[in-house]
Amino acid sequence: MGETNRMSNTTFEPVIGMEIHVELATKSKMFCGCKNDPFGADKPNIYTCPVCLGLPGALPVANKLAIEWTVLLGQALNCTISRFSKFDRKNYFYPDLAKGYQISQYDMPLCTNGFVHLPEGDVRITRVHLEEDTGKLLHTTIDGKQVTLVDFNRSGVPLVEIVTEPDIHSSDHAKAFVKALHQIVRYTGISHADLEKGSMRLEPNISVRKMGETSLPNYKVEVKNINSFKFVKKAIDFEVNRHIELLKTGKTPVQETRGYVEDRGVTLSQRSKEDAKDYRYFPEPDIPPIRLSEQLITEIKTHLPEMPSSVIEKFTKTYGLSAESSKLLVETPERKNHFEACVEALHKSAVTITPTDLANYCINKKIPETTDPQTVIAALVEAKCASDIPPELITASVAKVLAGQPKAVSDYRSGKTGVLMFLVGLVKRDLAGKGDAGVIQKTITDHITHTNG
Repeated sequence: MGETNRMSNTTFEPVIGMEIHVELATKSKMFCGCKNDPFGADKPNIYTCPVCLGLPGALPVANKLAIEWTVLLGQALNCTISRFSKFDRKNYFYPDLAKGYQISQYDMPLCTNGFVHLPEGDVRITRVHLEEDTGKLLHTTIDGKQVTLVDFNRSGVPLVEIVTEPDIHSSDHAKAFVKALHQIVRYTGISHADLEKGSMRLEPNISVRKMGETSLPNYKVEVKNINSFKFVKKAIDFEVNRHIELLKTGKTPVQETRGYVEDRGVTLSQRSKEDAKDYRYFPEPDIPPIRLSEQLITEIKTHLPEMPSSVIEKFTKTYGLSAESSKLLVETPERKNHFEACVEALHKSAVTITPTDLANYCINKKIPETTDPQTVIAALVEAKCASDIPPELITASVAKVLAGQPKAVSDYRSGKTGVLMFLVGLVKRDLAGKGDAGVIQKTITDHITHTNG
């Protein structure tokens, strides 16, 4: 496989676009008043009504907050917001789609022409549109027979789809993009974006062309419903190598939809990939077009929080943190908010501790975001006081302890390094709990190394 990768890197280039589906965390569903909580439901099919079950005569009513949150996401992704938009019917048959069509958006999405800036290369956002999720199929065995059941608790949940241009040319680039997008979605607060539960689903569209070519390949393969950043990378790597092997024999990969099998690390064919004409799109007759005023768009933007890239810049300039530390501290909005609360508590205290000391402590000790900021500062002060001990006292204590533990020293010299922490503990006890454990450990190893046994 490694030889194939080396050959592919010099001869072929992946061309990848992404489709990402994000379930919005509104209280009610997209077109009805049913509770939007498919993962918290005690039983199947309890959050349903004639609208989300697709019963005849039921009329949908669009969720205003879901529309506003989609616009907010579009603004976070630097998109142009459409003043006029509409919903469409996307017609296809599947057991989890009760109506026989999905209410989606086709030619007039809410948001277009955005981008996500990345060190690996910018990724353009083609569109961000709003639709409804489908039900969920459950494959099980009842009375010895294999059956498929349908749970419609998820049917009608507000679902945002983000579609990119084919600007991605490696699996690492794709992984960096979906991680950045996941972070942006979390920062806006519009979705839990829980990959394991399926409230954020990743779907790469993959093709391969010869290096130097600029036109798009005449096929693409979509891998559906991937639920982790690691699996996105693995699925793309598998597909790229599969495509290359076919192209080297003069064959064109089949345009199709495939699924990723996690435990085997492979993709398997599911069905031929549909084109827009297969869905027979037409305007949804039961929902009026959407007209957004400039005033509303401006008002929505006031709710846009500071994005991770801006927070990183602020942390480096305002607090003097390294870019790497800042990046770790803004991984999630919860972690960022907690660190800022700790900085505020630090400024209110009279201790001489810098934000850099605080950042290192929070990162190295992996302080939970639920820890009270005052508790964090108190623990940091205690740790700093414990480590503020003259080096000569540590050296004297180490010499004293080692002199009284000849067997432990001999064991360490013979390769039994596990005894080292035992010696560190004895020194800490001798120093009444003071002294940095790392400094003590280094002092012990230096003493043993430079002292004849």
